[in-house]
Amino acid sequence: MPAGLIALALGGFGIGLTEFVIMGLLPEVAADFQVSEAAAGWFISGYALSVTVGALLVTAAVTRLPRKPVLVGLLVLFIAGNFLSAIADSYTAMLVGRIVAALCHGAFFGIGSVVAASLVPAHKKAGAIAIMFTGLTAANVLGVPFGTLLGQNFGWRSTFWAITIIGVIALVGIALMVPKAGTEPTKGLRSELGAFRSGQVWLSIIVTILGFGGMFGAFTYIAFTLTEVSGFESSAVPWLLVLFGGGLFVGNFLGGKAADRALDKSLVVILAGLVAVLVFFALTASSSIATLVSLALMGGFGFATVPGLQMRVMHFASTAPTLASGANIGAFNLGNALGAWLGGVTITAGLGYTSPIWAGAGITVAALLVMVFAAAAAKRGGVATIAATPDGEREPRGATVA
Repeated sequence: MPAGLIALALGGFGIGLTEFVIMGLLPEVAADFQVSEAAAGWFISGYALSVTVGALLVTAAVTRLPRKPVLVGLLVLFIAGNFLSAIADSYTAMLVGRIVAALCHGAFFGIGSVVAASLVPAHKKAGAIAIMFTGLTAANVLGVPFGTLLGQNFGWRSTFWAITIIGVIALVGIALMVPKAGTEPTKGLRSELGAFRSGQVWLSIIVTILGFGGMFGAFTYIAFTLTEVSGFESSAVPWLLVLFGGGLFVGNFLGGKAADRALDKSLVVILAGLVAVLVFFALTASSSIATLVSLALMGGFGFATVPGLQMRVMHFASTAPTLASGANIGAFNLGNALGAWLGGVTITAGLGYTSPIWAGAGITVAALLVMVFAAAAAKRGGVATIAATPDGEREPRGATVA
């Protein structure tokens, strides 16, 4: 395994931790700032929306710069944002810190995906992307539970101080371990924008928004579901999140393997499985045993889509993948915001703490339908599968995807 993949995974660990740990601490943060559950949810939604903006604007701004220095600079931004969160003395200050940290997220994973894929042979590219995202899943398996435990025992601010330190370590790892080879700048913004002429790129991004939105619709308010519906004590939440994180880890690994074998078919099967899991969870959330099973499966099916969807976008934007890759990372987080917002709407409407799970299932059904259409279009080799080359020629793509 190239050492650069380990460094990228290390950066992903820190960024994944700051994204996900807030969910286990949401009750404590809401109480500290004296805001409602829905208002506290904006620490998640605001982060996700900022990732979306940063994924496009920041990535576009650095297309002509060497990728390794860009990755280092993005981690500096990440460190600054978490430092601001740690010292925040108001709801607004906390939200600003979350937004600053989020601006690096999309560009880091978007550019990092391209760099990771460049370090391995063609038949292992989805697996390499999965390895980079292993840092994100490890953040959930190890970082989020222990970060939640740290925050519950020493105050939620202590968690963000710890994340700031992890960011410094990740920065050093990127600087030392990512090689310069494969990190050269792209041909320019015009070339990168040309990738968006592919209908399949857009279809993939839509699937990303809806698929991840479905999982996050269920997961954003999971601490409330576990304590208010399933009957667990708040002290058990960190350990319950280990199950979800374990599911993410396994799902990411298996999803990458499946994507390297049959990309579109694997995505259809995974999304269908996620719909089934969310419906099962919504129906059985009052059962502690069923909840344990649902948490693991929700994480597994939910994150198994990540390497495949990222690889799919890069495949159809293969002549200029950097901005499209970053845009898809933004799409993941736009889905996060959609799911968090819709979950908050259902709770505010008085539909109870299982309503976000039902909302997530509905969004995932939409993702499945779009994915089935995209796979069929790719198999037919129609207009939607045409991607532009840097020279302006048009080249059929997609027959090798399904």
